[in-house]
Amino acid sequence: MDLCLYTDSVPDLSLEDALDLAVRIGCRSIEIAGGGQSSAPHLRLAELLGDRGKLREFREAFASRGLRIAALNCSAWPLHPVDGAAHERIIRDAIRLAGELEVDTVVSMSGTPGDGPGASTVDWVFYPWPADAVALQARQWEVAIPFWQDIAAHAATHGVRHIAFELHPLHLVFNVPTLLRMREAVGPVIGANLDPSHLFWQQMDPLAVIAALGPAIQHVHLKDTGLQAERLAIAGVLDTTSFEDARDRAWVFRTVGRIHDGAWWESFIAALRAVGYDGPLSIENEDPYQPAVDGVEEAAALILPLIG
Repeated sequence: MDLCLYTDSVPDLSLEDALDLAVRIGCRSIEIAGGGQSSAPHLRLAELLGDRGKLREFREAFASRGLRIAALNCSAWPLHPVDGAAHERIIRDAIRLAGELEVDTVVSMSGTPGDGPGASTVDWVFYPWPADAVALQARQWEVAIPFWQDIAAHAATHGVRHIAFELHPLHLVFNVPTLLRMREAVGPVIGANLDPSHLFWQQMDPLAVIAALGPAIQHVHLKDTGLQAERLAIAGVLDTTSFEDARDRAWVFRTVGRIHDGAWWESFIAALRAVGYDGPLSIENEDPYQPAVDGVEEAAALILPLIG
């Protein structure tokens, strides 16, 4: 188990500066943002796939600093009725590049289709009513499973062993039952990128999730979430207030340790070890209340001693 930095945490830094930061805070591995929803992708997929010289330089940037690439991240919207095809290409190219780099994990999201022909955005069913919504969800799974079976075959061709889905609302796979359903349908190449921040605001217990998923956990993000009681009391966890209006939201993402203390994170790490997880713990910082680099440094200072 080692400390990792997800480069999307520091979108204003160049890749080289992000790698230098990772070394300074004690990371041994890197998760690289490669597009999709990434605000500042540090992975130029087309360039690296098309130029062997650029690929060698890319490898050397890590090797010269004693860092390994833990995962390529394409936080994409596959199956989106408008953007899905472009995001599918990102996932396929990330898998191809992972094969070239001998990286066995690609982190992504499952995606959600729209509500049929002519749809302009995703249609996430979160409530078992009315009947046509339930029927829509069944049709969406009928689309998603073959899609990921095909992507899984592509991954096998390129030596990628893990496609780790972030359990993220608005995607078909967002909790334990949906992850296990996709894994059963597609195979053990599908697993979880366990990010407790999304579990907290849904009122899930990350420690129970770890116990339930066990070997299906293929990657881990470190991010905290704070519930803001006064707003929560009147808006609930489904608050749609803009993330830019952080102080008026029912919940916001926070730096690791700002909400759940070191003792909780120690229990989180212990729970991961108990199910045999020995992979990267990747800092993902989206705290709106402090500069990005400060948040990453603070998270590392808390977590690194707990890893041992």
